[in-house]
Amino acid sequence: MESEPAVGVSASAPPPPATDDLQSSNASSPADAAARLIHAVEQRQQHLLDKTVPHVLYRWIACLVVVLIYFVRVYLVEGFYIITYAIGIYLLNLIIAFLSPQEDPEASLSGGTLPTRRSDEYRPFVRRLPEFKFWITVSTYPEASLSGGTLPTRRSDEYRPFVRRLPEFKFWLSIIRAFVIGFMMTFFEVFDVPVFWPILLFYWVMLFILTMRKQIQHMIKYRYVPFSFGKQKYGKKPAPAESSE
Repeated sequence: MESEPAVGVSASAPPPPATDDLQSSNASSPADAAARLIHAVEQRQQHLLDKTVPHVLYRWIACLVVVLIYFVRVYLVEGFYIITYAIGIYLLNLIIAFLSPQEDPEASLSGGTLPTRRSDEYRPFVRRLPEFKFWITVSTYPEASLSGGTLPTRRSDEYRPFVRRLPEFKFWLSIIRAFVIGFMMTFFEVFDVPVFWPILLFYWVMLFILTMRKQIQHMIKYRYVPFSFGKQKYGKKPAPAESSE
């Protein structure tokens, strides 16, 4: 008997799956998903904050509501005075930054940014007013070279708005965050440190008076007011009423 010839399989077997790639993708997918979620939440939060920028009055009303909720919470639990004191110190720093100009005149006059010893690193002198702008200013406005300063001190000076070291929106947002974090901390007994709150209140009031006194002296010394007002506004004059004779 003749045996039938064996039929060979010409099709090649499929390659095994890349298990290493699948494992690496599965391992990195939760981290990527969390990062995308955090980024989306941050974008949404920033979008909502940007929409509140022009509504100054409503923002500060909401801030007042948050502050009242916090103090009602502290009054009801009769504790967490150390958190309130810490918030008060933080607010004092925010107020000073809010009332201070972006460029401190005292720092600009004192200097101290150039090397004073041979062993110091070489740093070229960078002027606050470049030579070309100085030439343009002197050529166009000769009296400007003698006036000095960065803020107007006379009525005849050109109007320049007060640029704060801490803008109003960031000032408001920092206050909101401080009281929200403080409110959340009042639910943890570990932060309820027993203290005699009148001493903390007296110390904070004294610190506030001394700090504001120093800030007012700084305003008087360098002749600036931390508010932008006095700019002349131009509008349509009302039409004169026609007198009927």
